[in-house]
Amino acid sequence: MEGKTVYMFPGQGSQSVGMRSRIGAMTEEQKELFSTADYVLGFHLSELIDEGPDEELTRTSNTQPALLVMGIAFARGLDCRGHRADIVMGHSLGEYAALVHGGVIEFRDAVRIVRRRGELMEKAVKNTPGKMAAVIGAERAKVEALIAECAKDGVIEITNFNSPVQVVLSGETAAVNRAVSLINDGGIGKAVELNVSAPFHSSLMRPAAEEFRGFLDGFEFRPPRVEFIDNVTGMMERDPANIKNKLVLQLSSPVQWERSVTTAVDAGAATFIESGPGAVLAGLVKRIAKDRTIMTGEKALKNA
Repeated sequence: MEGKTVYMFPGQGSQSVGMRSRIGAMTEEQKELFSTADYVLGFHLSELIDEGPDEELTRTSNTQPALLVMGIAFARGLDCRGHRADIVMGHSLGEYAALVHGGVIEFRDAVRIVRRRGELMEKAVKNTPGKMAAVIGAERAKVEALIAECAKDGVIEITNFNSPVQVVLSGETAAVNRAVSLINDGGIGKAVELNVSAPFHSSLMRPAAEEFRGFLDGFEFRPPRVEFIDNVTGMMERDPANIKNKLVLQLSSPVQWERSVTTAVDAGAATFIESGPGAVLAGLVKRIAKDRTIMTGEKALKNA
């Protein structure tokens, strides 16, 4: 199928110790990415990625730069094998790798930004206790009615619109616990608690978002070289000031992934490649645009 190619960059949850092996034989340019990240951070991130321990790699402030570098390394590998991104987009944290590949942010700046983003999210865990749960196979209207009822127990919101059959709830612990029980016991769908430590992408994250805004002010953003789709609206965005503002809003706003994929399809996307370890985004896109060519990064690198 002729048409545009999308590089989509995954977020937290895609990491694993030893994940650099999924890239295959690396070029000098790819190796330099990891060396640069080590230098910018002041510690051996590469060693942590290769050897762990897992509990250190899964610390948010470490996971975020690790997945950023992995996403860019995959993208450089895809480019070397003849692929070219006409459209870039990322899921939550993955948006930063999309912006680096799209020429909006310098790689070194992005490493500093996501490290700070991770630190602020860790801080939010202490100040804003809460949890998240994925809901699979439930009618959207029924989920919305249910969370309106559970809101009596605290803040609860839909914070990821991942596909027609999957959303994520985020909020205060009591409200999310009640929603999980009602969904599973009532036969509405399947609700699974996520292994995260705070109610990310909910309104409870606004204090962290405002602190992040001040930090982002010190970085230069440029217009994207290719089409870029943001998480907050799920639409195309070209203005650097708007992109920077949406990265702040993203911390306390729902991730509009389903709409993002639809926007890409409407713009002529024929091929979606997950530029990073794992297959989470490829799986979601299959639920939204099953008639397109959809590949994991690993498969695209091996088949080129």
